[in-house]
Amino acid sequence: MSQPANPRPATVASDAEADGYAAASTALAGLRVLDLTRVRSGPTCVRQLADWGADVIKIEAPVDEAQFGGPRHGPDFQNLHRNKRSITLDLKSEAGIAAFRRLADTADIIVENFRPNVKARLCIDYDTLSKTNPGLIYASISGFGQDGPLADRPGFDQIAQGMGGLMSITGEPGRGPMRVGIPIADLCAGLFAAQGILIALHERQKSGRGQWIQTSLLQAQVFMLDFQAARWLMDGVVPRQAGNDHPTTIPTGVFRTADGHMNIAVTGNVIWGKFCDTMGRPDWRDDPRFATAAARSENRHALNAEIAAITGTATTAEWIDRFNAAGVPAGEINDISQVFANPQVRHLGLAQPVVSQERGETELVGQPIIMSRTPSRIAAPPPTAGQHTAAILADLGYTEDEIAEMKAQGAI
Repeated sequence: MSQPANPRPATVASDAEADGYAAASTALAGLRVLDLTRVRSGPTCVRQLADWGADVIKIEAPVDEAQFGGPRHGPDFQNLHRNKRSITLDLKSEAGIAAFRRLADTADIIVENFRPNVKARLCIDYDTLSKTNPGLIYASISGFGQDGPLADRPGFDQIAQGMGGLMSITGEPGRGPMRVGIPIADLCAGLFAAQGILIALHERQKSGRGQWIQTSLLQAQVFMLDFQAARWLMDGVVPRQAGNDHPTTIPTGVFRTADGHMNIAVTGNVIWGKFCDTMGRPDWRDDPRFATAAARSENRHALNAEIAAITGTATTAEWIDRFNAAGVPAGEINDISQVFANPQVRHLGLAQPVVSQERGETELVGQPIIMSRTPSRIAAPPPTAGQHTAAILADLGYTEDEIAEMKAQGAI
């Protein structure tokens, strides 16, 4: 079924609450999430919940702290922390921890990515909080797991990329290990934690009980090795770097054109035959060097050289038109500015407008999922630190005098 021309609702100034917060969707309406996360993996998880309408309350320290991952007004923070509310609490103070415990009793979900021993030291771990809130779903994201020989190591995306094997299969042969251009271990750990939360929510409908969800950058990275991991586990093959070539399916890779480069992906003998015809080389079908998938992989350098000699005779656009007309997958290699200028990306509404409190009118990256009845939108920019403290405490039953006293004590 075709999608509407503009499948995502634009962000509009509407009936947002007086404190500057409006729900981003109705899909997760009614769920309260406490966000104890920093940097990227945790905020990635929580963003998935906020963007689908959960009431996410970001817990921040009362004093300004260095924002790991960039300043509050920076693009990284802005993109990660939209659609939330913010309360400042000093979790090391008696009044601050008491307020958090009261808030935790009202929560459906808590997400944290402290080092494993920190939450127990603060008495905000799952075992403690679930005693008074048995339905609590508590998600922990760490570098290497909550226990085990490496549990206490500090986690960082590039460290996980290396330890998880990704850097050994990324990059050109002989050039040394290479990281990928995005923090993929962080991002995947956050997405897996969000998935675990949704699974736990579904199970809670039957049992009425919450549970502790754990994942880590290392677990996420190893899982994302996918077929490369299966090659080792099942066949004993240690995959190596293959550059822009696909590890097993040739010819799939980057080829020079008259005005740049393009990607071509040839999988299976049917597409291989179409590719040969489009290239004007039907003889490749019967060439013993290229006739089978195994032969093409064995002779990839010779085949790639012959392909490049032909693709260099026409422009990228010309080749992409020819290949796609013939049913051979091919595409441009865009820089980021070209990505967001692409008509299909624009049609899908992946850049969504928002009025940032620090930057004014700008755009952020929207959700890559289209829901027919309960769409997501960027309904609110990232909150200022503590923007909703008074409203949240009042909702918990604190009086104006009590809130003022907590502020005077530095607890909020």
